[in-house]
Amino acid sequence: MNNQPFVIERTFNAPAARVWKALTDRDEMQQWYFNLSAFKPEVGFTFEFTGGKDDVIYVHVCGILEVVPERKLSYSWQYKDYEGRSVVTFELFPEGDGTRLKLTHEGLETFPQNNPDFAKTSFEQGWTYIIGKSLREYIEPVHSN
Repeated sequence: MNNQPFVIERTFNAPAARVWKALTDRDEMQQWYFNLSAFKPEVGFTFEFTGGKDDVIYVHVCGILEVVPERKLSYSWQYKDYEGRSVVTFELFPEGDGTRLKLTHEGLETFPQNNPDFAKTSFEQGWTYIIGKSLREYIEPVHSN
């Protein structure tokens, strides 16, 4: 069993305050993340959203664990009616005019390993798309080549 967390890092051409707002403002999150009915970057706040593929939809149940404004956001990530509990952490590191975002998703091995939707590769694909494409295109809407 692989107990290593999944980690992805991307650098955005935007200040930390801009990236933080995209990560914590419900209206902005809906543009690149999931459709959340409510979200507050406050320890103890819980939120749910649905996601999945094909005909399988999962209810994600999350709770805010740690908030350091413009630096760190951590929340638990579980699935309703499934065993397992993981933790997603977003960390922001200002670098010049940009911001490096480090996302760590730990505890993936606690989910049912016989379900391919809970395989580490599934999370790798999901987060790579969400952070590497969806969030980037939201924060940096115009790319000049």
